[in-house]
Amino acid sequence: MNNPKIYLGNEIYLSENMIDLLKVKKAVTLNETKYVLFELPLNGMPMGLFDIVYECLQNKLIPILAHPERYMVIQQNPNLLYELIEKGVLLQGNFGSIIGQYGKKPQILIKKLLESNMIHFLGTDTHRAKTVYTKMPQILAKLNQIIGEEKVIELTSINPRLALTNEKILVEKPAEIKFSMLEKMIMQSKK
Repeated sequence: MNNPKIYLGNEIYLSENMIDLLKVKKAVTLNETKYVLFELPLNGMPMGLFDIVYECLQNKLIPILAHPERYMVIQQNPNLLYELIEKGVLLQGNFGSIIGQYGKKPQILIKKLLESNMIHFLGTDTHRAKTVYTKMPQILAKLNQIIGEEKVIELTSINPRLALTNEKILVEKPAEIKFSMLEKMIMQSKK
């Protein structure tokens, strides 16, 4: 059995001083590459999001937004992601969202984002053992149904390897997100 390789990296909470934290090594990029994983507040619109994205790009960093399907602001307005992708932001969805681990809205939204070529990586977002890992066979089967095995390999192996080796990731043009009437009702509900 091969021993897993561990690469240094962290998810950075979006803040005005994100670039400064990276410069003084209080936060790090993924494997010391140009790729930087960041997250937003789960509830509410982040202040200065586009300014911080612009600052990352000016510093030759490629921002990766963690779990976009879980943010209330994106659930209410998924079209915000088109603009972020157009600016150069990549998106990493959570495996657990595929099976509803974070609720129905993230589950619906991750499926739509996957179908619309808006997810570039998939991650566990796991902070302890024995959580989503035990459900990976079920999750991978569901992913294969939604986007096919070739795309699953791209999001789980190819793109992560390209990021870890500091290489360019080819981004497909996103397609329009289409919700059924029932999905629209769920996404617009208060819960």
